[in-house]
Amino acid sequence: MTALPGETPGTVGTDTPQGAEPPAATDAEGPAHAEAPDAAEAEAEAEAEAEAEAEAEAEVAGETGDAAGDGPAGEAPAAAALSEAQAELAAQRELREKIAKRKAEKEGPVAAGTKLSGPAADLLAAVRAVESGEKAGTEFFDSPAATPAPRRAAPAPAGQPPRPAPAPAAPVDRTASPEATDAVRAVLTEGGAPEALARPATGTLGEQAAELLRADPWQLLAVPGVRPEQADGFARALLGAACGPDDGRRTAALVGWLLERAALQGHTALDAEAVRAALAERAVSDPEEAVRNAVEEGVALVFQEGTDPTGPDAAYEEDGEAPADAETGTETPEPVQVLLGLDRYALAEESLADGLARLMNACEKGADWAEAAAAAPSPSAAELIRTAATAGLVAHSGGEAARAEPAALIAAARGLGLRALGATHSADGRRRLAEAVGAPDAAVTLAGLLSGTEGPGRDEDGALALDLLVVLDAPQLDVEGAAVLVEALADGVRLVLSGDPGVLGSAGAGRVFADVLAARACPQVVSRTPDPGPIGELVSGIGIGELTQVEAPGKEVVIVPVRDAGEAVHRTVQLVADSVPRAFSIPAGDTQVITVGHGGAAGTRVLNEALKQRLNPGPGRFGGFDPGDRVIHVPAPGRAVPGVVRSADAEGLHLECGGVPVVVPQERVESAVRHGWALSAHQAAGMRWPAAVVVLPGDAAAGLSRPWVYTAFSRGERHLSVVHGVDQALPHAVAQIPAQERTTRLRALLEAVPTPDATS
Repeated sequence: MTALPGETPGTVGTDTPQGAEPPAATDAEGPAHAEAPDAAEAEAEAEAEAEAEAEAEAEVAGETGDAAGDGPAGEAPAAAALSEAQAELAAQRELREKIAKRKAEKEGPVAAGTKLSGPAADLLAAVRAVESGEKAGTEFFDSPAATPAPRRAAPAPAGQPPRPAPAPAAPVDRTASPEATDAVRAVLTEGGAPEALARPATGTLGEQAAELLRADPWQLLAVPGVRPEQADGFARALLGAACGPDDGRRTAALVGWLLERAALQGHTALDAEAVRAALAERAVSDPEEAVRNAVEEGVALVFQEGTDPTGPDAAYEEDGEAPADAETGTETPEPVQVLLGLDRYALAEESLADGLARLMNACEKGADWAEAAAAAPSPSAAELIRTAATAGLVAHSGGEAARAEPAALIAAARGLGLRALGATHSADGRRRLAEAVGAPDAAVTLAGLLSGTEGPGRDEDGALALDLLVVLDAPQLDVEGAAVLVEALADGVRLVLSGDPGVLGSAGAGRVFADVLAARACPQVVSRTPDPGPIGELVSGIGIGELTQVEAPGKEVVIVPVRDAGEAVHRTVQLVADSVPRAFSIPAGDTQVITVGHGGAAGTRVLNEALKQRLNPGPGRFGGFDPGDRVIHVPAPGRAVPGVVRSADAEGLHLECGGVPVVVPQERVESAVRHGWALSAHQAAGMRWPAAVVVLPGDAAAGLSRPWVYTAFSRGERHLSVVHGVDQALPHAVAQIPAQERTTRLRALLEAVPTPDATS
């Protein structure tokens, strides 16, 4: 395949993770005047935890890592309403003493793999309590992907009547009271901020949000979508001359905001030097002191990675290079990298590393797998079965065709009488896995497994009733979801993480699969099964950085050159509505359009509007939707579920998602439902369609990378059309723009834990 002439690259709306929307540009001189963030997105963020009394010296940061700053004249604002998980943590009697002691002692960096401090230490202690059996394993996480599952009884042994499943617990009502929302609205109005922020602010900061914002206006930064310029304008309006760029409340909030924004980009920590540089860009005169203050206030935790050199040989050259030893010629250790992170991700990574080590060390050989391996459908499947027989944790990598190997493992384990299950990222992946295994009950979605709506239920100890769990689409695992999953597995359960390393990473923070592969702490099986056909050949080349021309006698791969974004939209509609159905007998409903970003002249918004006008025109009488519209439902950040609109009534918008009826409440429709004829590559990850049309207008060049191209081009099973207008930017991206590196700590933690002999 050759690159074709196109439009000069320009700007592009970036491919944001599933369901995430970039914040609108705002006036830097005043408070927020941009479009208010969706209330539902604010509810998805963990609530800020505060514990305050009249004479308290500090407030404790909660699960999000934010800490309320001290109020004027040393008065601390009233405590915010605590969520169920936060109330459990706040009940620790020694929390305040530990925080005060840490502030007094000003402890230095924490070495990777060693102790945490402050709230994260108590959170880690809670994990230890789970491991010892004192507490349930899912009650310490408060994110949509990690909500404690209603425990369902495991299937009864053969010959015994099944135990009745307990009624699911009623969901926690996170809706703020009208009084609290009105109080916040009054404070926002006084500070010149949009009243539309009242509901998300109350959902994020709790019932005492008004008092928190009045005492520390920069707490507004904890609300999703609010930028520092907006919070600064709000603070100036409320505090007047009493605030300045070096106000401790401002600098602490900025550090938390920087770390939260980094988490949206996949990082679980940031280099301290990068944080200081970002603070300096925002008029903070002493970034070093600002970081120290944020750590003391519990907004961030500090870690150190690498070996700490000591003695006379610890000196480093001014250019940062480690000098060589004069006698031995060996280099001294690399300088220590100091990282800052939020305690929620620190806990998740520590918990995940410990949990993976527990699974690796608790595995017992058990049944004889030799006969099952001998009957495997391929050499790679046999190798995977033999490896899983002797290891508690296995990493398996390969392309789309390699998914047959974990399917063979699940079938073999079930044939041995083991409780084996596969979990996928999407309902489409669940369907494909169930077909490969030959058993509808052998596959679930990961979200359904964690929520308790799918899968075998829990045993009497609260653990998933499984002997073997295979997680496909493992690159889509974020660190918090992975931590909850591993905590739900009992000792002796075998866990196989399987996926394609070439695809885009998770929408949430972390790079779990990549870190497990890099740490080499467990056996790894690399599939030798190539993806078939012209599309498979094309995608395989992209995976190694080569964009080659492939033979496609059946027009499996077609390049459609365009000159500008307008022509790209026109040709895309033509392909979906006419060309692909006529040439391949693939209906328009089975063709998926994938483009680089949501914005821009050929982003998902413009393409969806054009495709709706052609494929399902209508007035959009149900909040912009009509019966028959293809949509994407985002029930939680990082999850995208394709569906079709069926109807609407006072109850909400009625969808059909993978054959399952779903009702989206009216107040959630605007934030949780989008038209779905065109998706971003992040949204399309983990799913496949009979045909895919990838749209690359001229302004898409800046958003291209090898993982993006690899993910988008591999979504079509029978046909791939590329609407090509980026000229040489496409081969350049494939050859020279690899995946964006994410700063995480999991690899170092895994390398430090004691494990059985692993492959080298």
